Amino acid sequence: MAEVLFQVIAREGSRLNGLKARVEARRSLTVQPSGAVIELAGVKRRFGRLTAVDDVSFSVHPGELVFLTGPSEAGKSTLLKLIHGDLKPSEGSVRVHHTVVRRRSGRRKLRRLRRQVGAVFQDMRLLPDMNALENIVFALQVADLWAPRAEVRARARAGLEVVGLAGRARFFPRQLSGGAQRRLAIARALVREPAILVADEPTANLDRANADTVLSLLEGLAQQGTAVVVASPQLPAGGTRGHRVVEIQAGKLTQDTGPARKEQ
Repeated sequence: MAEVLFQVIAREGSRLNGLKARVEARRSLTVQPSGAVIELAGVKRRFGRLTAVDDVSFSVHPGELVFLTGPSEAGKSTLLKLIHGDLKPSEGSVRVHHTVVRRRSGRRKLRRLRRQVGAVFQDMRLLPDMNALENIVFALQVADLWAPRAEVRARARAGLEVVGLAGRARFFPRQLSGGAQRRLAIARALVREPAILVADEPTANLDRANADTVLSLLEGLAQQGTAVVVASPQLPAGGTRGHRVVEIQAGKLTQDTGPARKEQ
């Protein structure tokens, strides 16, 4: 993503002087290969009498792509919401980079956590009255009210290039296929250069070709140093490509294959 941003900067010229340095500085602060960027320790999350996540502990390092799998209602989406800061744990702690969230943590800490995590939601949450470019521009402006207009639009165009939608910048979500909508949602998340990206069933209801395209995009982000966690009830039809698998059953962690491995 950063490399494509720099190509856009070169085309835009002096109006974007300094953006490359800011992007590099952001990445150097958020991606630290020496340690985990996500760490769950003894995490429980209850909703009334229902325990959705039950004593789960695991960590994720920069550059890892982790498939979080398990049946419906297993707790996968709840775990992603805990990592994204949409929920607080009932017990235990969730550390995202340098931010630690516990049961009594306040809203300010949750907002700080969310700024470090990009998210691709199951329903995508695209704005129907904005075109593809405007959807990304709006998300960037919400994240950084003071960013220069030229920088915001350049980053938005770069995001569309990365996901292969540069030619559809003026298309509205309803004019895009399901696969293209998923790619737009990924572009909106990645333009902020997050250290972490979580994706909730990003290939749901897609055919094999579109699903492979989406997974290749996520794999490319991991190769650039982003920690990527993908929740899905089933493993990809084409296999995990050697990436780590964490399985959840009835809120409990039942399998963790550990660091990425080579498939035979």
